[in-house]
Amino acid sequence: MDIAVIGSNMVDLITYLERMPEEGETLEAPEFEMGCGGKGANQAVAASRLGSDILMVTKVGNDLFGQNTIENFKANGVRIEGVEVGTKTSGAAPIFVDPNAKNRIIIIQGANSELVPETLENHRSRIKQAKLIVLQLEIPLETVYHAIQMGEELGIPVLLNPAPANPELDIAYVKKCTYFAPNESELGILTGMPVKTVDEIKSASVSLVHKGVQNLIVTMGDKGVLWMNAEKEVFIEAEKVKAVDTTGAGDSFIGCFAHFVTKGSPVEDALQQANRYAAQAVQRRGTQTSYPTLEEFRAN
Repeated sequence: MDIAVIGSNMVDLITYLERMPEEGETLEAPEFEMGCGGKGANQAVAASRLGSDILMVTKVGNDLFGQNTIENFKANGVRIEGVEVGTKTSGAAPIFVDPNAKNRIIIIQGANSELVPETLENHRSRIKQAKLIVLQLEIPLETVYHAIQMGEELGIPVLLNPAPANPELDIAYVKKCTYFAPNESELGILTGMPVKTVDEIKSASVSLVHKGVQNLIVTMGDKGVLWMNAEKEVFIEAEKVKAVDTTGAGDSFIGCFAHFVTKGSPVEDALQQANRYAAQAVQRRGTQTSYPTLEEFRAN
């Protein structure tokens, strides 16, 4: 196995709007789509579509959406031995996309809140076979900490994508991760520093590296990607494309990076590939449905 993704799954409820409604206003939207999402599931599917062998550790809802999520994992080649059915309904993510492809997202954890440390112990023997553990913050924080500790015990590098940002995230656990990958807004929340310009983002990044973060990867949308550690600083320009829907773009980046780095690519090369992959994804609508296969990725 290449990667163990420990994290969330959601039902994406995507509404395409001409504009956001005002308070008290009812507004008709031209289009609506429903699909499988959740940051953990998205990252697992992206890496799997590129050819990685993926174990997903998650809790799905005790409903039709939960069963659909399991079938979606199977259809995308993601191992489901670590998928358990919870007692709550499925997690959900109402997503609103404007004409400029910008999105606003609300998440309801649902069964994801039942992914507790004990769940991870049920699958320790499977997780220990992975080359990389990938985490996000749509599950309980104590479970994230337990997974990081498990990675340390098993000698497995950990990639933490701190999304959605939680200002209570303990830097002591962040420092244990080989890769820490926020976007610029998450970086701002976690550091309390301004992040409107590339220079401000670099300053905020330096503050985390000085605190002991091993490899900081900041995705900045159309500004590009910044990789920083104690020895180097690498800036990668964004691909210039016409975005249609940016939903799940960050997850496509993480999934692609995880795929290439576990296949032996140097970090900078893996970041270049992830940059290209996310650029292709935003040119399609939807979340997981926008993620190219390896063949499609190579063809472009």
